[in-house]
Amino acid sequence: MKNDEILKLRIDNDAFDENMTIKGFLHLLLKTLWEEGECFSGKRPFGNSGWEYDLYKPLIQAYIISGEIDEDGDIETFDEKEGNRVISELIAACFDV
Repeated sequence: MKNDEILKLRIDNDAFDENMTIKGFLHLLLKTLWEEGECFSGKRPFGNSGWEYDLYKPLIQAYIISGEIDEDGDIETFDEKEGNRVISELIAACFDV
């Protein structure tokens, strides 16, 4: 799967619009950082911790990174190093760098 296709994968979180994509999530994260400046919370940018898992989950579901999701829809295990590598590539792809 190419980066532009991966960026269109949906984020599964009730806190966001059902049409939230990985690209939209990354945009919102940067926008929130810019607007909140020094008050930005890297631990809880959207009010809750564990927000990185919102990005990892669709990558696991699309078999882009290895991992397992339990019957409740929560991530059980995954390759965090590979997930971070893919997300870094996606961030670069958003800006064509």
